[in-house]
Amino acid sequence: MNSTFYRLPKREAVANWVAGSPPGFLFAIKVSRYLTHVKRLRDVPEGLANLDDRLEPLLRTEKMGPLLWQLPGAFHRDDDRLAEALRALPPIERHGFEFRHASWFAEPVYALLRGHGVALVIGDHPQRPFQSHELTADWTFVRFHYGSRGRGGNYSETELREWAARVRSFRDRGDVYCYFNNDWEGYAVRNGLRLRELFEER
Repeated sequence: MNSTFYRLPKREAVANWVAGSPPGFLFAIKVSRYLTHVKRLRDVPEGLANLDDRLEPLLRTEKMGPLLWQLPGAFHRDDDRLAEALRALPPIERHGFEFRHASWFAEPVYALLRGHGVALVIGDHPQRPFQSHELTADWTFVRFHYGSRGRGGNYSETELREWAARVRSFRDRGDVYCYFNNDWEGYAVRNGLRLRELFEER
């Protein structure tokens, strides 16, 4: 749910998400930009409590997936601030952090994430070649932002086959959540369906 990045949802709307989605459906919730971009990981307990209050109809249902923390590209590595934020995360929820500045991709950061069972989000984009495929939890989260070999951000058949092989290897470690963010021209839907086909072929 990308809308939660911009504003807190009404509880009635969240209840409708749960009621209107099919069995087995999972929602990944994008954490408010107020926490990631304005406060930059400060005051996490208060901000997360406000979000969880609005998400209450979804929380602890079988449809609650991971929480996505997408940090801004200009936010440089700050181990102390990250450690403080991680300590505030409820252990019963799955959290994934997507870093967009190269300085974050370092072993001390991975160690902090591992220590709290938090996943390093694998954000695939050709403008971020420093992105690591490091696994820091017993599950992982992959965001497909922009294909580098297809036209206009579409993922090519070769790319999807390569990613299918990678995701199979990730699944040896646990659950894998895959989301396509290249939604213009319907690429995300087509790419997602094709990736699923590749798994079914296997």
